[in-house]
Amino acid sequence: MPADSPTPASPSVGLRVFVEPQQGATYDDQLAVARAAEDLGYEAFFRSDHYLKMGGATGMPGPTDAWLTLAALARETSTIRLGTLLTSVTFRHLGPLAISMAQVDQMSGGRLDVGLGAGWYEDEHTAYGIPFPPLGERFDLLEDTLGALEQLWSAPAGETLTVRGKRVDLVDSPGLPKPLQTRPPVIVGGHGKRRTPALAARFADEFNVPFADLDTVATQYQRVDAACAERGRAPEEILRSAALVLCCGRDEAQLARRADAIGREVDELRAHGAAGSPAEVVDTIGRYAEVGARRIYLQVLDMSDLDHLELVASEVASQL
Repeated sequence: MPADSPTPASPSVGLRVFVEPQQGATYDDQLAVARAAEDLGYEAFFRSDHYLKMGGATGMPGPTDAWLTLAALARETSTIRLGTLLTSVTFRHLGPLAISMAQVDQMSGGRLDVGLGAGWYEDEHTAYGIPFPPLGERFDLLEDTLGALEQLWSAPAGETLTVRGKRVDLVDSPGLPKPLQTRPPVIVGGHGKRRTPALAARFADEFNVPFADLDTVATQYQRVDAACAERGRAPEEILRSAALVLCCGRDEAQLARRADAIGREVDELRAHGAAGSPAEVVDTIGRYAEVGARRIYLQVLDMSDLDHLELVASEVASQL
């Protein structure tokens, strides 16, 4: 095989677009990306669920709420799947969050994936008056939320249920409304060594490792395998995914412009992201496929550059 030929990314890997609106984006910016992603054939449009910018971004004009955004996008798109990577369980009470999820699933015609995490960004909690309990309590709340959602979704309509958790109790809940899907796919992810894989083995349809090197991703997947073995669950029941920052260019000049637009260095992006020429991006995705990833979330940080999405759809996705 010639040296500049891409390594085949086999078996096939799906591509999803993932944006970070807290860094500075309006709803209209997100709508444009979601519609472009849908038209170009990406599997899904996902967004972060954050209320405060990170790093050197301005954050202007300010954050947009993830679930309000998904509800609107549910009505303004038609085929692309929608979700968060990941919603922190500290942000919303369990019951109202379940209502929001069910309503978005109904509004989208059953296109919601549910991504949940324990939360980590203390500053945004402080900035918006949201309690930030210790890590163990946050994981308890995540476990309660995942377990309660399963029961809320499966309880027969017209019956009430009581769910006792470590941190949250639901008493005589009608378990309504129901999502359109019998059970929306559940995504659990992160770098935790013990409770994260255990929760994935118990509740998840998909396990995601964000922004990590191949060895870290492979190790996390192995931890999920081990947790599945402990529960007697087949590991292959959980789809494995990863998230990588995207920076792809037709030539070095275009690549450099795109890296500069997001305040990153080309060499650093090549080392840690899905970056470089289309062939290089295919190679990178192929290496993640070799350790078990079957889905890649491409973090798109410059939401004004829709040509970036077109390039990847035409010259990367076609080779996966």
